[in-house]
Amino acid sequence: MLKIISYNLNGIRAAMNKDLVGWLKSVNADIVCFQEIKATPDQFDVSEFENLGYKCYWYPAEKKGYSGVAILTKLTPDNIKCGMEVRKYDIEGRMLRADFKDFSVISVYHPSGTMGDERQAFKMQWLSDFQNYINELKKTREKLIICGDFNICHKPIDIHDPIRNATVSGFLPEEREWIGGFIESGFIDSFRYFNQQPFQYTWWSYRHNARSKNLGWRLDYQMVSFTLEKNLKRAIILPEAVHSDHCPVMIEAEI
Repeated sequence: MLKIISYNLNGIRAAMNKDLVGWLKSVNADIVCFQEIKATPDQFDVSEFENLGYKCYWYPAEKKGYSGVAILTKLTPDNIKCGMEVRKYDIEGRMLRADFKDFSVISVYHPSGTMGDERQAFKMQWLSDFQNYINELKKTREKLIICGDFNICHKPIDIHDPIRNATVSGFLPEEREWIGGFIESGFIDSFRYFNQQPFQYTWWSYRHNARSKNLGWRLDYQMVSFTLEKNLKRAIILPEAVHSDHCPVMIEAEI
């Protein structure tokens, strides 16, 4: 059974100060996808992860203290691919892919549009280009597990106040339409495949005690190719992990 975790850390150094490494040891995942590491490997002790048996692949942003993704794996990949070969995206360290024998795992950090119209336009262009990238990738890598912070809530069940947030980036109609179309293009929203319960979130604002009140958003996904449907055994959210304003999500699959 393969155990795969996705976790937006909102800063790997801060998370390590909250015993991220100890938590990783206890959860014992085979593959871990990080987003928003906000650091380069020379700024923290990489050996702490290597000592747990992980091969570590880092793809930081060029801008210091910003964005960046990573994949930690106990399986040896056949190939590692950084970015989408589009410089305006790749300088932000937003996507990292690990190819294994007959499946691939992607750690992706979709842009946020909360900083204004320019970044929202950047986000929508990224989403379109990401869909095109995945469409092309599926021609040679049909079994994909895409892990990451999508910065979008798909449906009203995925956000604590869908009415008030209807005009807020992350729950805009065009964003929700995109993620619905992405799923329809050949993916399973693995968490919702197993769990249709409300009040299931992966991000909470640091303001107004949002986490303790569970006023959250489900922004983090593990999208799994339809071709792997029969392999999926479990998908859960791990809200007890408190190294970040996000919490991890996990799937278990027989691959």
